[in-house]
Amino acid sequence: MLMKLLGVGNYGFLLSQLVERDFKNKYRRSALGVLWSLFNPLLIMSVQFMVFSTIFRFDIPNYAVYLLSGIVMFNYMSEATSQSMTCIIQNSSLINKVYVPKYIYPFSRVLSSGVNFLFSLLALYIVIIFSGMDITYHHVALLYGFVCMFLFTYGVSLFLASVMVFFRDTQFLYGVILTVWTYLTPIFYPESILPSYITSVIEFNPMYHFIRFVRVIILNNGFPDPRAWLLCAVFSGISLLIGAFVFRKTQNKFIHYL
Repeated sequence: MLMKLLGVGNYGFLLSQLVERDFKNKYRRSALGVLWSLFNPLLIMSVQFMVFSTIFRFDIPNYAVYLLSGIVMFNYMSEATSQSMTCIIQNSSLINKVYVPKYIYPFSRVLSSGVNFLFSLLALYIVIIFSGMDITYHHVALLYGFVCMFLFTYGVSLFLASVMVFFRDTQFLYGVILTVWTYLTPIFYPESILPSYITSVIEFNPMYHFIRFVRVIILNNGFPDPRAWLLCAVFSGISLLIGAFVFRKTQNKFIHYL
């Protein structure tokens, strides 16, 4: 249903081939292969848990789950958008030979990163279980947060893929933006330690709202307030509209820059 709404329903076979190719390329010649999708967030969490729970001593209940939920969410967005940024350039030979709607390429990257995200979620639930936390019916609402984050990520991916064709320095600039974005998102620290002027800034950070939505469900065993549901939808909708608009306006010019 989602594929039809996004206009890729008629290219399901091609999309599956692109996703499979991207996924295999990521783990080519890797000894552990796809298991890295499970181990990587756990290893990152372990290092950050030892550092921040002992040195900074943040007083956050179930800190391991708090930390890993932020890592899993932000890593998905970061990986998907970074991979999508170069998808048009890397598929230039195919674009010049065969007509395929060009938005298929960033969509395939977002989906292939989504496969890694599912394995990361498995790691998160392993930590939830070992932490002795309950898994309640409220977790069904996580799907809403994940869909909103997916749509937001796809919108950003469309925008970056478009800009990258014309300005190759985008990849270096985006690396800096991701670093700043990471520290402006309460992933490993509580938002309560932030001064008021910073708190007002992160209110405009979409990832803050997606991560907070998920944490309320997992850590508090409850549903987020109506404002949280609305903000997630608004940020995902704005991102998708801007990304689609820019991509549609520029896609016919891609061939002159590839």
